[in-house]
Amino acid sequence: MTHVTVWNENVHEQEHEAVADLYPDGIHGAIAAALDNRGFDTETATLQEPEHGLTEEVLAKTDVLTWWGHAAHDQVDDEVVARVKERVLDGMGLIVLHSGHYSKIFRELMGTTCSLKWREAAETERLWVVEPGHPIADGVDEYIELPETEMYGERFDIPAPDTLVFNSWFEGGEVFRSGCCYRRGAGRIFYFRPGHETYPIYHNEDIQQVLANACEWAAAGDGPEPAFGNADPIEAIDESDDRSVH
Repeated sequence: MTHVTVWNENVHEQEHEAVADLYPDGIHGAIAAALDNRGFDTETATLQEPEHGLTEEVLAKTDVLTWWGHAAHDQVDDEVVARVKERVLDGMGLIVLHSGHYSKIFRELMGTTCSLKWREAAETERLWVVEPGHPIADGVDEYIELPETEMYGERFDIPAPDTLVFNSWFEGGEVFRSGCCYRRGAGRIFYFRPGHETYPIYHNEDIQQVLANACEWAAAGDGPEPAFGNADPIEAIDESDDRSVH
């Protein structure tokens, strides 16, 4: 069973009644429950826990880490970020959600500012499936319509995705690359835009389906462990040349 650790900074739920009403168990609780109902082994972790809940022991058993952050990116300890990055490069999947585009871990893995345009106006969003054959789009219609969302608009300062699964259109006219797949080292990364804390995005069944698909896609596979460094030849060769300076 795929083990998913659902991380959330858990700040808005404690400071804003409207968010607490939408997510009484926190955004992390809502996501974990949705994934648990779809057959994943889940646990949660938050900013307020020791080591933000992302100890070496927790990460060692995590197949996929989901990340939601907004108001406290700068409070995430750099040592924890380095630990998460190492696990991603080793093969742990990472699902970065909504305003997690500005998280330390996402910017570190992308190598760019990850900046964008935004607007809060409770406007309609249509997430168009632009790669219908991709497993993250399994079970989803041609588009997902969200009646009230925060707008994110281009330009989104990220590297070109390996695969773009969703592209959003907003009522105000903007478009946005909303479902972006990457590989870093042995790890798979998926950025998924919807999820503003004052709208019931994570209660939407289509969004929950995408999250479940993304966790399946991002989970580490059973491929061979890559080998690096000086290597003995597989076939017989003449090794008498001694000009190496290493």
